[in-house]
Amino acid sequence: MELSTVWFLLIAVLWTGYLVLEGFDFGVGMLLPILGRSDTQRRVLINSIGPVWDGNEVWLLTAGGATFAAFPEWYATMFSGFYLPLLLILLALIVRVVAFEWRSKIDDDRWRRRADRALIVGSWVPAVLWGVAFGNLVRGVHLGPDHQYVGTFIDLLNPFALLGGATTALIFLSHGAVFLALKTGGEVREKAATLAARSSVATLVVAGAFAIWTQLAYSSVAWTWAATAVAALALLALVLATRRRREGWAFVASAVAIVAAVVLIFGSMYPDVMPGLDPANSLTVQNASSSDYTLTIMTWVAALLTPLVLVYQGWTYWVFRKRISAEQIPAHTGLTFSG
Repeated sequence: MELSTVWFLLIAVLWTGYLVLEGFDFGVGMLLPILGRSDTQRRVLINSIGPVWDGNEVWLLTAGGATFAAFPEWYATMFSGFYLPLLLILLALIVRVVAFEWRSKIDDDRWRRRADRALIVGSWVPAVLWGVAFGNLVRGVHLGPDHQYVGTFIDLLNPFALLGGATTALIFLSHGAVFLALKTGGEVREKAATLAARSSVATLVVAGAFAIWTQLAYSSVAWTWAATAVAALALLALVLATRRRREGWAFVASAVAIVAAVVLIFGSMYPDVMPGLDPANSLTVQNASSSDYTLTIMTWVAALLTPLVLVYQGWTYWVFRKRISAEQIPAHTGLTFSG
């Protein structure tokens, strides 16, 4: 197997890690106004992901860096063509970080409400726009003979891509609800479990439609039907597990559905990394990749460092594995942030 193909697969793995882990982070933020009726309940939701959310974002940084190093032309074309949606995602993620870090710095209800709104917006925008971006990567975009994007922002808002945005939003919403049912206790847990049972049905319908459309219209290989089948079975298992309040199995099912969706997306794209509506202008793993020497060095670095990162992140989840409930949330101290 050529190193360019290996790195295409590794980038798919990095996106899988990001979407599975950051997916429930987004879901928790999206559910803040629904499940967090009081400040204490909102703090339960935020504290459920407090120790891990920033570590989950490392997967995105690594995926972006790997794309830049392994496929510089893909990186350049994607970030120039998708400039506005990616800028909106970046701004939303920055706003989200600020909301996480500064919410408790000032003991003022209005300040906390503003931080909560920023957290909600910072979760919903990426949850939708990542799906829109991946939908366009599967469908293909307007590329010129020089492999540069020649379409408009409106071209990116086609029906297939918008369905992709609805799919990721619903998957993350259900993923977050299941995570809260697994991670929290008391009233928040009960409300999250009830919402997960309802949202999983909508997720099954919308994600199923997206997967079938992808397979029928844009996949050129038969084996991606296996990914479609796995995604469908996982979403069906999610519906059944949430109805039976089997939170652990429900979380596994939603995670498997996301993994299968990534396999379907990247499998449908290959051997292209950025398909063009005119196939002659497509960027492929061959014409967009770095030199073999660069890829070889990257492979050695990844082989040495990746296990350390995985061990550290796994240890973090193990340390903070216990449930959190309203009884464990201390009262506000009244301290203010003077910096």
